[in-house]
Amino acid sequence: MGLFDFVKEAGEKLFRSQDAEAASEAAASQPDDGDARARLSEMNRSAGEAIEAYIATQSLPVTGLTVTFDGATGTATVFGVAGDQASKEKILLCCGNVAGVARVNDMMSVDQGAPEGMFYTVVAGDNLSRIAKLHYDNPNKYMVIFEANKPMLTHPDKIYPGQMLRIPPL
Repeated sequence: MGLFDFVKEAGEKLFRSQDAEAASEAAASQPDDGDARARLSEMNRSAGEAIEAYIATQSLPVTGLTVTFDGATGTATVFGVAGDQASKEKILLCCGNVAGVARVNDMMSVDQGAPEGMFYTVVAGDNLSRIAKLHYDNPNKYMVIFEANKPMLTHPDKIYPGQMLRIPPL
C-alpha cells in the first residue's frame, strides 16, 4: 500500500480532467452551492468508473475492484484484491497512466504474494532497450519489460514520455 506519483498530463484520455478541476474550484469557492458539489461528485464518480472500465478492458485478475477519483487533487484510490503481485502493479499503472491522474493511492491486497517490481517513468529519448540496459545491464532484456506491461503496451516501440512502466525482478 502506498501513494504513487504520476505525470498528470500524460496517459490515456478517459475523461476531461479540466472539467473535474473546474468543478472542484467551483465547489471550493462556493461551499454553500449544492449544485456545484453535486456536479463535482458526479464528475469524480464518472472518472472513477471510466478508470474501472479501462482496467476491465485489460482482463487482469482482480475481485472487488473499486476506483474513486478526487478531481481537486488528481488522486485515484484503488481498492480490490489482485490475483498476483504483477496484476496489482499493472492495475496501479492503469490508474496512473490516465491523463488527469497525478497520484494513485494503493489500497489493494494480493492473493498470491511475490517480489515487487519497480516503476520507471519514461523520459524523452527512452526505448525499452535503453530501459533494460539501465535496470538489467542487458538491452536484450527489453522483452521482459514489454511482457510485464502487457496488455497496456501493444508494441515495444509505443512508449511515451511521462508513461510509467513496471520493471519486474528477473
